[in-house]
Amino acid sequence: MTISRRLAAEFLGTAFLVAAVIGSGIMGERLAAGNVALALLANTIATGAALVALILAFGPISGAHLNPAVTLSVALEREISWLESSQYALVQILGGVTGTVAAHVMFGLSPISLSHHARSGPAQFLSEFIATFGLVCVIWGCSRSRPTAVPYAVGAYITAAYWFTSSTSFANPAVTIARAISDTFAGIRPSDAPLFIIAQLLGATSATLLFRWLVSSTATTGCARFNSSTAETQEPASVAPTTT
Repeated sequence: MTISRRLAAEFLGTAFLVAAVIGSGIMGERLAAGNVALALLANTIATGAALVALILAFGPISGAHLNPAVTLSVALEREISWLESSQYALVQILGGVTGTVAAHVMFGLSPISLSHHARSGPAQFLSEFIATFGLVCVIWGCSRSRPTAVPYAVGAYITAAYWFTSSTSFANPAVTIARAISDTFAGIRPSDAPLFIIAQLLGATSATLLFRWLVSSTATTGCARFNSSTAETQEPASVAPTTT
């Protein structure tokens, strides 16, 4: 795939992911009649399902990173160049912003509205570190032995991480930025976003280094697009972000 096609896939995939996160949050909050647990459950199910579908759809084209933290992990393993990784990250962020605007317009809201949802403190930082660390571990671990299972593993992990982390597992810098411009159920104050992003990047880096040690042959398995069987078996590349 040419770089332009891969970037287009990353843009579209991230846009749809963010639209699913924010749109389902708005719908869930409106229908839950004040029941936050029910609203979060609706948000969780929609996000996990969207992740599976998007990774299956865009994985064969770009690897469906949909997440700068995942792209950083791949770049650290020298599976893509730093130039390509920076291009991936840029279109992921732009796609996330586009997804936010689309979700707002679909629900009759202002295209952009800065969030007032406070998410700060050590507990939130630790939650984002653990959420992203776990996400990258799931991706690297599954991509080596069962690459076709990655979409389902990632969707399942993010669905669970919504509930076992106090931050509700953003685990994705592009999604974090996009949610900062959404004053809705899924939003995060812009002032809190940098802490989340730092935790996410540290989590992704730590998980990558761990798997480099756990499995010394990781660098030769073709995980650039989380596809351990490119030309040999023609299985689709699989990956994921996300988060949320």
